[in-house]
Amino acid sequence: MLSIVPTKLGEAKDVDTEILRAGMIAELDAINLYEQMAAVAKDPAIKERLLDIAKEEKVHMGEFQALLLQRDPEQAKCLEEGRKEVVGAKARQGGSKKAGS
Repeated sequence: MLSIVPTKLGEAKDVDTEILRAGMIAELDAINLYEQMAAVAKDPAIKERLLDIAKEEKVHMGEFQALLLQRDPEQAKCLEEGRKEVVGAKARQGGSKKAGS
């Protein structure tokens, strides 16, 4: 299911920040869509191309995120706090096991 991006971006208090967030939402939707299609694709060439496209979308996501973090110091602080929580939880669980392993 694709996200609904607000249609009244022009009315936002900080339109540029909201544009970046909407861009991130769109990129995450695209990543999910391409990876889901790749998971069911029968043709290996199509599967490979879909995964490559999904990877490109991840780069786009990183670009939007980097721009957002430059504009929103609170977001940058919260992102770092979240990273530390995950790292701390991982250490308490006994190491660096990847999900699913």
